[in-house]
Amino acid sequence: MKTKRILVGCLVLAASLAVPVRAQQSRPYIGFVYPAGAQQGTTVPVRLGGQALEGIHSVQVSGSGVSAKILEYHWPLSPQDARLLQEQLSELRRTRLRDRTPADTNLIARIEYRLRNYVQRPASRSISSIVYLEVTVAPDAPPGERELRVITPRGPSNPLVFYVGQLPEHTRKPMRTSAQQVLGKEYLALRNRPADEAEVRVNIPCTLNGQIASREVNSYRFTARKGQRLVITTLARQLIPYIADGVPGWFQPVLVLYDANGKEVAYDDDYRFKPDPTILYEVPKDGEYVLAIYDAVYRGREDFVYRITIGEEPFVTSIFPLGGRVGQPVSITMKGWNLDGAAIRTPPTDAPEGVYQIFATRNGHISNPIPFALDTLPECLEKEGNNTPARAQKVTLPIIINGRIDKPDDTDVFQFTGKSGQTVVVEVNARRLDSPLDSIVKLTDAKGKLVAVNDDWEDLATGLNTHHADSYFMAKLPADGTYYVHISDAARRGGEEYGYRLRISPPRPDFALRVVPSSAVVYRSAPYQAMKSKTSYSKSFKSSAGSYGGSSLRGSSATVSVYAIRKDGYTGPIKIELKGSQPGFYAQPTTLLGSQDVVRFSFRADTSAPKQPVNLFIVGRAKIGDQEIVREATPAEDRMQAFLWRHLVPAKEFCVLAYDPSAFPALEKRTPPELPASLTKVSSSGKSAGSSGDKKFSKSQVAGRLRQLRRLYEDGYFTDKFYLAKVAECEAGQ
Repeated sequence: MKTKRILVGCLVLAASLAVPVRAQQSRPYIGFVYPAGAQQGTTVPVRLGGQALEGIHSVQVSGSGVSAKILEYHWPLSPQDARLLQEQLSELRRTRLRDRTPADTNLIARIEYRLRNYVQRPASRSISSIVYLEVTVAPDAPPGERELRVITPRGPSNPLVFYVGQLPEHTRKPMRTSAQQVLGKEYLALRNRPADEAEVRVNIPCTLNGQIASREVNSYRFTARKGQRLVITTLARQLIPYIADGVPGWFQPVLVLYDANGKEVAYDDDYRFKPDPTILYEVPKDGEYVLAIYDAVYRGREDFVYRITIGEEPFVTSIFPLGGRVGQPVSITMKGWNLDGAAIRTPPTDAPEGVYQIFATRNGHISNPIPFALDTLPECLEKEGNNTPARAQKVTLPIIINGRIDKPDDTDVFQFTGKSGQTVVVEVNARRLDSPLDSIVKLTDAKGKLVAVNDDWEDLATGLNTHHADSYFMAKLPADGTYYVHISDAARRGGEEYGYRLRISPPRPDFALRVVPSSAVVYRSAPYQAMKSKTSYSKSFKSSAGSYGGSSLRGSSATVSVYAIRKDGYTGPIKIELKGSQPGFYAQPTTLLGSQDVVRFSFRADTSAPKQPVNLFIVGRAKIGDQEIVREATPAEDRMQAFLWRHLVPAKEFCVLAYDPSAFPALEKRTPPELPASLTKVSSSGKSAGSSGDKKFSKSQVAGRLRQLRRLYEDGYFTDKFYLAKVAECEAGQ
């Protein structure tokens, strides 16, 4: 019955997750960033693919030390656009070389580039709009992960990851937009890479940036010395967690290392339970080695982006314990590669409960991130030899036990005393803290009778997990007496890296919140207090702000979905509101009732709101017992995996734009020459001022053609002469 309730709850959540997707259809979207990072102290060209990016204004990068400038925006050309560009190109080429101006030569190059990258039927239209950026990383920019978004009048886009690296970088030439593959003629859509680009020579240590096309293998040749302990790590799924129209739902890279004779010496397609592979290799002799990367089923597209780091970099394979108690110091032991002289810094003693990313540092270089949990409950360490109930380790509730399944087929047993009717929660936190443990826990009484058992429990708060391997149950004790909690690995594996945090305690009713999507746009209007007494916000907006790109943007407030992830059986109400005083933004609180897991939350902005995107905070309040609990909502994106499953993927910021047209200039565009009087009304409204009668083109066709010509002219693809000639054709065709 309990399993049935969990399944129904998951189905309800999955159905509710579809709601914000429909509401976000016109929201700007970015599907890949390439390269997905840069070295400290460098400036690099970056290509970004997405959709609904018209009117792009700026780029926002979280954290410090990284800035981006927009160079150009290429919307997907229609066949008619391509024909017009070809006509303009032909006209320019007919001009003799000695008569061409520098502007003509530049325009020829721009049109040739645009046509060379034109694809009539892209493999994925959702990433076929291309933005060209110039990204600058300061020399002192902290290394690690950032979030990159583009800002348009429709609001901020979804975030994608951009990394600040510490090693020299090599970036392959960016791919053009992939063409759709036709069954039986797939070869026509394959990328034809020049032979000299298939394998690239690099010097290690370095970071390699690339994109994998369908059926493609990228190879890198380097020289290594005997005794080097090479760490070869990959970022791929971590860059773009879910690709909706692919199975398994992400780029699944494979790494293979060959020696100078072409013999395979190392291989990896997953690092433990993570899809991104890692190779740890001690070089046996001096010589050349070749690293190859490809997709496990030879798929590929421009959003199959990777970053590979090769070098003797610090890499942590495990830490112990996996967490500690709030406000108390903790000593961490770590295992891994290239850690001689490395130091690991724990969260500060005043850090609140939660999960933190910590790093080992060696010679100024940081390791892979390691999650570390802080909690308020008392803690203890597991004492080995507790493999049976007869030798069980005695504990007093509530308690968090830091332990290990330190060898295959190991079981740890813990004994406590309980009373009849007492409710006990048993929860394992291991896989969520990057432990390879796939736990199974059970509760037995003094006679060995099974009271409760659980293998896998789905934590909806961990949106990047697709194998929920941690265990959890809440059980009512049937009688006074002694009870035993048994923990082991479901596959009977073990080792020093198989750490866990086992909580045994009474229920701690609580909740976590997710706000979806992680960005929004709200249109500035008159001050809120004045509007309440005079007119509606909606009317005020229509009279002052107008709209951009259609009726879908009209409105006076932004609305997001707030999801509650209830813990330890909490079913009480949760009051949702903006956190504290956030100047210029206003919202009426709303309440999530005990029967609800999602609610819509709306907020407004007036003219005092900042004109630049800001990070807003939404909180939930609940009275649990005699305490008021306040939890801040984590921004998240609703993402689909492999056509079916949905996940709430956490983001760093809830990015909100209070839109003010006067403070939002678009990219610089040319002003076209004035249209003939007979076409002015057609251009703006699609209605002709001419007489009725037989016409070569309908009014709507003429209006559409004029808009098409204007767009290409504004973006600098037409000369005045060519533009006016095409306008004259429209006039003649009325």
